[in-house]
Amino acid sequence: MIISDRVGYWDHYAAGVAGQDQQKALKEAFGWTQYEGHGPGDELLGDPLTALELGSGRGNAVAALALKGIDTTGIDLSPGQCDAAERSWGTIPGVHFVQADVVEFLSATGQQWDAIYSIWGGVWFTDPVVLLPLIRARLTQGGTLAFSHAPAVPGSYGLQGMYGNGFTGRQVWIYRWAYEPTGWADLLREYGFTDVHARVEPAPEPDNVGTLIVEARA
Repeated sequence: MIISDRVGYWDHYAAGVAGQDQQKALKEAFGWTQYEGHGPGDELLGDPLTALELGSGRGNAVAALALKGIDTTGIDLSPGQCDAAERSWGTIPGVHFVQADVVEFLSATGQQWDAIYSIWGGVWFTDPVVLLPLIRARLTQGGTLAFSHAPAVPGSYGLQGMYGNGFTGRQVWIYRWAYEPTGWADLLREYGFTDVHARVEPAPEPDNVGTLIVEARA
């Protein structure tokens, strides 16, 4: 029997995430890279009044922005992640958490945001041909899109599949999309974005895996 349960996979992932110290979580909220204390911060978003995070997880970045006076919404597919985020940060003014699929949410809403971002989140796990036009429509004029995730394995681009429970577990799989920085830049320009800056941020150790970071404007 073949099974694909994205909600179940991300809820399982959420259950395995350890508890966190809130002050430390806020300080490290914008971990664009996988290395603690390495890489840029929320300056990639410019000076938005409103922001939307795709794949907000425990909601740390949402809370960090809201504490700066930015009305911020976090959307995540996992009910477990959303519940944890609401318990940690739900009382902060300007914080909103929504449990939904990003494509369904962006297709249904008429709201726009000054910044839309994804930190190893929804952009990595959603077909960009579907997602990028939706993001473009939901950004205000001049608004910012910023996202990060692992760089593509050389020579392996486009749709990537992985078994979420390993090779000996239940048949639960998820998909990711991988491109070189130039490939992302071409896609973004094709769907109406400008001022595209896509690069791989080097790791602190030169031989380690870097981080793909992309910025663009609507």
